[in-house]
Amino acid sequence: MRAIVVAGSPEVRRPAGLQPEPGDLVIGADLGAAHCLRWGWRPNLVIGDLDSLPTAAQATLTAQGSPFIIMPTRKDETDLELALDHALQAGAAVIVIVGVLGGRIDHTLANLLLLTRADLAEREVRMVDGNQTVRVLRPGRPLTIAGQPGDTLSLIPVGGAAIGVTARHLEWPLHEATLALGSARGVSNILIGPAAELSIEQGLILVVHIEDQPNA
Repeated sequence: MRAIVVAGSPEVRRPAGLQPEPGDLVIGADLGAAHCLRWGWRPNLVIGDLDSLPTAAQATLTAQGSPFIIMPTRKDETDLELALDHALQAGAAVIVIVGVLGGRIDHTLANLLLLTRADLAEREVRMVDGNQTVRVLRPGRPLTIAGQPGDTLSLIPVGGAAIGVTARHLEWPLHEATLALGSARGVSNILIGPAAELSIEQGLILVVHIEDQPNA
């Protein structure tokens, strides 16, 4: 089962080519539910403290029959984290997270780091914003990033050095390389084929794929 979790970035961009399909679980995290309405998506669940969801959107969602889980404002988790927890509890094997970039830098950073959660390691999880997609590369779980020649691919270590990094079909390939934490060496690589093949022996890497849009 696939879950689409829509967070509440005030600068959200609709993901290119993403559309809910029958059987998908669509979760709106607070303001993310209003983004769903704007895109014509009907949330299966709205969750959060509702401090940023407009009253008119709440009324429309209620009239449509979307259920709500209303949380207290003073809590340990963000609304997005609560929505992600619900997707996991529902048994989603694939999770697409939308509306996570832009706005407050602390929220953006915290959102991106949610991808490193250990309980996501066995699932296919990605964050999507417009033509940008972010995934995590983990030891023992190689990634194939499908795209087009000219697409940008950045490899950013998190939590420590990334050791034994191999990246094929890129303009600057890597073979069992080490990317130090805080180094920009892995930023702005370029696909030279229809897909990049990535693997790592130790550590974690945020993989940012930016699709080339020459006419945008």
